Amino acid sequence: MRRLLPCSALIASLAIAGPAPAQTPPTEVRVLAAGSLRAAMTDSAAAFEAAQPGVKVRLGFGASGLLKDRIAAGEAADVFASANMTHPEALAAAGKGGPVQRFARNAMCALARPGLEMKPETIVQKLLDSTVRLGTSTPKADPAGDYAWMVFDRIEQAGHAGAAKALAAKALQLAGGPNSPPPPADRSLYGVLMAQGAADVFLTYCTNAVVAAREQPGLQVLPLPPTIDVSASYGITALTGAPEAARRFVDFLLAPEGQGVLARHGFAPR
Repeated sequence: MRRLLPCSALIASLAIAGPAPAQTPPTEVRVLAAGSLRAAMTDSAAAFEAAQPGVKVRLGFGASGLLKDRIAAGEAADVFASANMTHPEALAAAGKGGPVQRFARNAMCALARPGLEMKPETIVQKLLDSTVRLGTSTPKADPAGDYAWMVFDRIEQAGHAGAAKALAAKALQLAGGPNSPPPPADRSLYGVLMAQGAADVFLTYCTNAVVAAREQPGLQVLPLPPTIDVSASYGITALTGAPEAARRFVDFLLAPEGQGVLARHGFAPR
């Protein structure tokens, strides 16, 4: 018959074994990134976590200009991935971020509603057509809006006098502003806006346009002619006080594996 240990012996045996080791909480890397990076950054974070046990990447997305303002106002973050170089460079100049590196490129496309007769060679004429409703993001708050205004300037420089002013006046700033409705978590904002009939043509990043057309069959994605095209440079910085894991995440995005993830989502190499 099995004999039970006295309580004193049981306590002694537990004391010898010692307490169970406490689990170390994962190191968290807080990333604020441009909304156009949502899918690519989500996949990048998953790949980085798989290669870095004990590190958890927490993502937040929004218009880059608004994110920059939030960080400048004191919001806690470790990495800022912007759709331009200007916003992270402003934080670095203010002592809130480290060196800024370009980690991806994008281009602008015209996302057109079904049935609109539009070809790459007629894009300029359609944009200037007073009956065609033109959607853009909000300049200064969202770099996609700034790039759209650069396209307007290119159109004028290509020989269309007064085009920049006329296009800026007619542009419907439908996204990326401080008062714009938040984008849906599981769908393309641009696809939703076009499905709602908010615009006939939307100037946005080509990566955005492709996703919108995939979700809303019938939408047309047209690259801009080289004479008016604008290259969007995406900049990234590890913010002041960020843990070492944040710098490793930046390095991952710059390395071949991270660049491969971005390429699968339509971004051009840095």
